[in-house]
Amino acid sequence: MQEIRLKARAKINLTLDVTGKLSNGYHTVCMIMQTLSLYDSIYIKRIEKPIIRIKSNLDWLPTDERNLAYRGAELLRNTFDIQQGVFIQLDKKIPVAAGLAGGSADCAAVMVGMNKLFQIGLSKRKLMKFASQLGADIPYCILQGTALAEGIGEKLTPIWSGCPFCYVLLAKPNISISTASVYQNLELDKIKERPDTRAMLFQMQQKNINEMGNLLCNVLETVTVEKHKEIALLKQKMIELGAVGALMSGSGSTVFGLFTDKQKVLEAQNCIKKEFVLRDVFVTEIWNKKWRKRRE
Repeated sequence: MQEIRLKARAKINLTLDVTGKLSNGYHTVCMIMQTLSLYDSIYIKRIEKPIIRIKSNLDWLPTDERNLAYRGAELLRNTFDIQQGVFIQLDKKIPVAAGLAGGSADCAAVMVGMNKLFQIGLSKRKLMKFASQLGADIPYCILQGTALAEGIGEKLTPIWSGCPFCYVLLAKPNISISTASVYQNLELDKIKERPDTRAMLFQMQQKNINEMGNLLCNVLETVTVEKHKEIALLKQKMIELGAVGALMSGSGSTVFGLFTDKQKVLEAQNCIKKEFVLRDVFVTEIWNKKWRKRRE
């Protein structure tokens, strides 16, 4: 095998609770993560020259050690003494620095691709362990589907019943949010509303999208909404336009809404694009492995 093509899928957090802070500065979390159909296209090709060369459709995107995909390829090359190099093409559709794990998903796809391309032979679990060296979201992006994440995000429990199918509207405000800054400004003792993770998992199992919409909760909004009112306005507008619930994903700034009606979600997309003057507004779907053959 000389080349491989993969899909690096975006994620959202249906719940996100921060449960504590460790002595090393990391925060412990409890959150339900969900893969979406929206993806970046990844192409990897073996080359004789022992280098990692990355090209992207975004000319401003770093293509060196600052790029997680580069670091994922470098980690496997160095660890398993791979003499050949790789050319990687990233065609990005997932908004960058948006709380959708686009960079982590790219890195995960590159590591999965190199494991196959160079016949390294790592199991998914072992590959996820390697990936955890580079970022907390990357192991999840290898796992995919619906999962409960605990610890600093590295303890992953797959939810095999999965999230019921629905449409997802994504809208990224024209603002930049630093994840580190959000966590630094989070005051754990002042959080009044926390996710009910057990209730969310139960309603997910019951396939009750309406009740799931009521249970959406992200404690990081206590920091971001205070500074960026447009996040709260986007959530409110999505619900007005027919979403069963809306929430900020991760540390932001993307807001997502869950919809059961295709026509409503398409109308909401057009309305939000115009009213908020946003470029990055996408309609996608909940994605789970068991639907892959049926829907793709």
